[in-house]
Amino acid sequence: MTAAIEVEGVSKRFRLYKEKYTSLKERILHGGKIPYHDFWALQDIDLEIAQGETFGIAGRNGSGKSTLLKCIAGILKPTDGEIRLRGQLAAMLELGAGFQPELSGRDNIYLNAALLGMSTREIDKRFDEIVAFAELEEFIDNQVRFYSSGMYVRLGFAVAVNVDPDILLVDEVLAVGDERFQQKCMRRIHEFQQQGRTIVVVSHAVDTMRQLCNRVAVIEAGQLVTVDSPSNAIAAFRDTLLAIGESDAIPAIEDDPAGGTSGEPQRSGATRRVTLSGGRLETTVDRPKLYPGEAATVVVDIDAKEDLRGVAFGFSVWGSNGSLIFDYDSGQAVDLPKGRSTIRFHFDAVPLLDGTYSINVRVQDPHGGVVHARLEPAATMQLQNPGTSTGLISLPVRLEVAHEHRPGDPLLAEQVTT
Repeated sequence: MTAAIEVEGVSKRFRLYKEKYTSLKERILHGGKIPYHDFWALQDIDLEIAQGETFGIAGRNGSGKSTLLKCIAGILKPTDGEIRLRGQLAAMLELGAGFQPELSGRDNIYLNAALLGMSTREIDKRFDEIVAFAELEEFIDNQVRFYSSGMYVRLGFAVAVNVDPDILLVDEVLAVGDERFQQKCMRRIHEFQQQGRTIVVVSHAVDTMRQLCNRVAVIEAGQLVTVDSPSNAIAAFRDTLLAIGESDAIPAIEDDPAGGTSGEPQRSGATRRVTLSGGRLETTVDRPKLYPGEAATVVVDIDAKEDLRGVAFGFSVWGSNGSLIFDYDSGQAVDLPKGRSTIRFHFDAVPLLDGTYSINVRVQDPHGGVVHARLEPAATMQLQNPGTSTGLISLPVRLEVAHEHRPGDPLLAEQVTT
């Protein structure tokens, strides 16, 4: 398949100045030289994006993904390497990019469309369509500096998608604006996909990439980590965040005696009567990440210093952002003999989607109240969603399509289980 975008050995260097000399005396004393150090925002990036492909670029803040997009758009010139494009390009890189705040919305449409290669006659033909898409009929002759952030995005996106580009570059702007306009933008993106246009999306919203993209590249510290399917690339992105201690770093939350949370981390808990240790996750798969619907078991070792009568067990599942996903109390009193025992919490089908989750385990009074011991986290569970579903949980769905029954024709029905 023909490549729409070829990125070959691209690197981009910026000079970061530590000091700034403002007076003529300072400049003379230092020989006109201002001390700086080189910062490489991109290092030897190689990518090939096929015509008609929707390609995502993921990375944390400062990783270099927006710099790469600006190099592709021609706004920045690479220090090394070469970028080749085939087709007309339109870019929506940041809020208000290319707008002149003192001009009206009408004038900015003509200015931006002209910069994207449209003639005045072509703009005249599409002007009403651009304004209607942006929903700015009442404000189109007002100065852009009076526009809200949402109005900025609507106008900029409306211009970009109405120049009929062969290649569309989109940087984070799909996450700006109200929900209805976001849906409108997504519908237009899907139209572009059906028309075989090439789209490059930079976003922190991994669910958006999973829905839109054929492939995703992950960039960290200016270097290309991987280019893979959305599912595998998102998993690699999460692994990168875990390795540097961001985003998916799992918080440990301590249960207080009343069953709430104190906010102080506690990796293990013990009283004089019982201790929990050796928490682990057991699965039947030979990979580090579970898929939604697969089975798992949390195992914890117990060391009772004396016979315990009438205790119960509980666990809680916490998301990577510290949110409580699920809390469970067995509510059933059991006796624990003195010595070592093992408890297992079995999940026949884990219903969670993408993410890293911590599981905290506790031994408590069956009526709540006193917590005798706790282990936090007892285990960490990583989920990778190989499909296109988004959200927090995976719900089994059976889809049935029944075609209209016509006299003399058998009733046709199709069922799909997902």
